[in-house]
Amino acid sequence: MRNLLARIIDQAQKDRQRLVFAETDDPRTLQAIDYLDDHKIVTPVLIGNKEKIGELAKEHNIKMALEDLEIFDPESPENAEKIEKYAQELFTRRKEKGITIEQAHELMKNHDYIGCMMTHFDEVGGLVSGANSHSADFLIPIFHVIGVKEKFHKVSGVFFMVMRGRLMLFADCSVMINPDANDLSNIALDTAQTARRFGIEPRVAMLSYSTHGASDDPMATKVAEAVKIIQQRDPSLIIDGEIQLDAAIVPEVAMKKFPNSPLHGNANVLVFPDLNSGNIGYKLCERLAGADAVGPILQGLNKPVNDLSRGCTWMDIVHVAAITACEAMSADYDAKEYQ
Repeated sequence: MRNLLARIIDQAQKDRQRLVFAETDDPRTLQAIDYLDDHKIVTPVLIGNKEKIGELAKEHNIKMALEDLEIFDPESPENAEKIEKYAQELFTRRKEKGITIEQAHELMKNHDYIGCMMTHFDEVGGLVSGANSHSADFLIPIFHVIGVKEKFHKVSGVFFMVMRGRLMLFADCSVMINPDANDLSNIALDTAQTARRFGIEPRVAMLSYSTHGASDDPMATKVAEAVKIIQQRDPSLIIDGEIQLDAAIVPEVAMKKFPNSPLHGNANVLVFPDLNSGNIGYKLCERLAGADAVGPILQGLNKPVNDLSRGCTWMDIVHVAAITACEAMSADYDAKEYQ
C-alpha cells in the first residue's frame, strides 16, 4: 500500500489539482492541508473564516502559511455574488423536487454544498470531506449537486486494503444498504474500473455464504444473478460467484471447494452482498488483522468527490486527497507488484 500511495502522491505532484476542503473546523483536516500544501501534492482551497482557521491551527500547533492559502469565507461580502450563483444553481437543479430559493440560500450555509458547487462549476478538481458527518448526510449534497454518471446509476464506496503485502479492493463498504442484483453488478463493474485505473487487473469475487448454487436462498441467488448480468456486460472480466470468501482468496481452499473457479483463490476485488457484511468485513481486517485501509473512494459520480471515515487520521485525509487529485486528472497508475 505504501508503495502504491507513494506512486499516487508522485503522480498528483506532477499536476497539482485544486481541491476544496469543507471541514476546516477539524484539526485533522488542517494538518492534512498543511502537509498537502507543503509537499505540493494539491493546491488546497479552504472553506471557512481565516481568523477561526488560524486560531484552531495555532491551538493544535499546526504551522500553516495561511497567507499563501486560498480561503473562501461564505460570510464575506466579497463572496456574496458567488454564493448567490450557487444558490440559484441549486434552486434550478432541485426546484422540481420542491426546493425553494429561500431553502437553497439556507443550504449554502453548509460547507459541503459550497464545495460541491465549486466542483460542479469546475472551479476546483474535486472535494474531500465527511470526517465529521455520517456518510448518508454527506451524500445528500453530492446527489443534489454532483449527481451520478448516468441515469439510475447508484453510488458505491470502495476501500483499498493491504494485508501481508496483498492489495485488495473491498466494495461496497459505505453506501448501499441492500443492493439488488443489478446494483451489485454496477458495484462490481465500477470497482473493476477503479482497479484498472490504478494499474490493477481485476479478479472479482462476488461473495456469499454459498458457493455456486449451494443455497437457493434469495440472499445467495441475487449474487448469482448479478454475475450473469456482469458477464453479459463485460465478458472479458475475470469473475466468479456466488462464492465463499475462503474459496475466493485462498488457493488451497479453492482447489478443494471449487477447482474450476477462474479466480483460483486469487481474487483481488471483493464485492460484498450488502452493506452489513462489507462494512463489518473491512473493519475486521483493519482492526484485528492490522490491514491498511484507504477510503472510502466514491464510485459512480459525475465528478471526483470523496467521503472520509469519521475515524480517519490526518494522513488518511492526505491519501484520499491524493487519490481524488489523480481521479481529477483521469490518470492511470502502476500497482503491478501487488498482482
